[in-house]
Amino acid sequence: MRLLIIRHGDPDYEKDSLTDKGWKEAEILSNRIAAMDIKEFYVSPLGRARDTANVTLNKMKRTAEVLPWLREFDALIYDESLGRERICWDLLPQDWTVVNEYYDKDRWYTAPIMKKGNVIAEANKVFEGIDKILDKHGYVREGNLYRAINPNRDTIVLFCHFGVECLILSHLLGISPVVLWHGFCAAPTSVTTLITEERRKGIAYFRMSAFGDVSHLYKAGEEPSFAARFCENYDNFEERHD
Repeated sequence: MRLLIIRHGDPDYEKDSLTDKGWKEAEILSNRIAAMDIKEFYVSPLGRARDTANVTLNKMKRTAEVLPWLREFDALIYDESLGRERICWDLLPQDWTVVNEYYDKDRWYTAPIMKKGNVIAEANKVFEGIDKILDKHGYVREGNLYRAINPNRDTIVLFCHFGVECLILSHLLGISPVVLWHGFCAAPTSVTTLITEERRKGIAYFRMSAFGDVSHLYKAGEEPSFAARFCENYDNFEERHD
């Protein structure tokens, strides 16, 4: 089975929709996805993901199942330095890299600020959600592997957000999401591809063949959005620092 995780187009967060560039990106993406044989589509309930998905769905005359847990991961932690709550997946390098728990796939959520925010309770909704989808499509989780009950070559698509995408990948690949949140970058309309690997009958594992692929944008002559990134150099104040 093939799993495609697609981030929404360049966002207009104020309207929870897309910028003009985002709509253009979504149209370019739709040409790529519409050429594929897709078994099922799933989408976040948030506007920017649904708008991105709808460009493809309308072109293919298809529908998508809306899944609440595919919304952007919005578990909050309390940041003492700021004196307010903030999302748990946007920490400064000098803060998160000194916490050993953050590098551990089984202990990342036990770091004091994560534990106080009860982040794992929200993360478990994502882990359970993706396992439910995979179960529906023939793959049942057993420990860190999947039992191939109904092995297939179907392709399913998730239209969602970067934060939740990293949680899905952490669950499938056994990597701390904190490392993924801060060390990986998936640009708007990027496509991440995972394919089952069944080297012994009935035992499947997901291998990622592409992360954050935006080749469809380059092919169309469209520069990827900067929305996923922070400043490359500190003294460039035209690029965001926070």
